[in-house]
Amino acid sequence: MFHHDKEVLAHSDAAKPAPVILRAPAYAMRARMKKLIIFDLDGTLAESKSALDPEMALLLQGLLDVARVAVISGGDWAQFESQLLAGLPTDERLERLSLLPTCGTKFLRYEGSWSRLYSEDFNDEEKKKILSSFQLALDQSGFKPEKMWGELIEDRGSQITFSALGQKAPLEAKKDWDPDFAKRKKIQKILEELAPEFSVRLGGTTSIDVTKLGIDKAYGIRKLSAILGITLDEMVFIGDAVFPGGNDYPAKEAGVATIGIRDVHETKRVVEGIIACLGAETRTTKR
Repeated sequence: MFHHDKEVLAHSDAAKPAPVILRAPAYAMRARMKKLIIFDLDGTLAESKSALDPEMALLLQGLLDVARVAVISGGDWAQFESQLLAGLPTDERLERLSLLPTCGTKFLRYEGSWSRLYSEDFNDEEKKKILSSFQLALDQSGFKPEKMWGELIEDRGSQITFSALGQKAPLEAKKDWDPDFAKRKKIQKILEELAPEFSVRLGGTTSIDVTKLGIDKAYGIRKLSAILGITLDEMVFIGDAVFPGGNDYPAKEAGVATIGIRDVHETKRVVEGIIACLGAETRTTKR
């Protein structure tokens, strides 16, 4: 539970800036009267390509008791299954959970089993253009990894993702590679010039995500609003890349209230406060 003398750190809109210090109740107040709590996955709910830890799994279960929850991430469906769903019980609370893989280019919901509502996939020509543009951008940027773990570029159907150290790189190596985003911003700038008809966003710790132009987390959020009948004012988004060029920034551009966090630990404290706040509202309503 949040206490008035407790402080947490939140990002400003710049990449890795000096933190803006907000007292914990400010987070809870921002989530008051919200019906949908939306999260990024990697770096927010779990470490990059890692499963939820037991504490986070319990917090999410508690949050699903008092609110609808959605997760929008650059990862594909298999990553959602291993990182997120493997740590949650298969019960009726999953009906309150909406999942949007690959930056909102896909949407799945639970009705006894998980079903896909849409998938904004690339056609073959689009994929060819993106892959060739990535190669040129990497060459022009001077990118030369000293060591790789797996493939650098992954075709996720509706998103093509570049992972600078490979798809299976260890977490510590990824954290050290581009902590200030400078290396990826250089590649991103070149890629945007080569392929302006696509959306290019930074995600995770070493990734660059490419989707169809306008098909990003803002698109996913608008889909959530239409499908669930929840207005943007009734949502709050929590992520670690809510800065210009980050793949969470479209959520802010969509007009949703946002909470920028720095790591999974900070997310836990935010979720605790939201549960306390919304739980109190629920108890008051029932009186």
